[in-house]
Amino acid sequence: MKPLEITDANFEEIIKSDKPVLVDFWAEWCGPCKMIGPVVEELANDYDGRAVIGKVNVDENPNVSVKFGIRSIPTLLVFKNGEIVDKQIGAVPKGVLSQKLDAQLA
Repeated sequence: MKPLEITDANFEEIIKSDKPVLVDFWAEWCGPCKMIGPVVEELANDYDGRAVIGKVNVDENPNVSVKFGIRSIPTLLVFKNGEIVDKQIGAVPKGVLSQKLDAQLA
């Protein structure tokens, strides 16, 4: 299971899921983004069917990035029912992100 490719076009539809949604804002040129990329892929497997895991390339999807004021990447936002319920800026261990998702599943 790979993270969903989230774009300006499909963003609103995806975050309205009835499951928690973790969105990784990243870019090709970002070193820390490359570090957290494999973690996000693992989470997509771990939470398959329980949460939606996706990635937004900020260079290709400027509208969503501007809408949420993304200035530092990686920024990971957790949505529930279309609302931001948690936020993480910078690369962190997988356990930190798992805790954020688990809190929304409880």
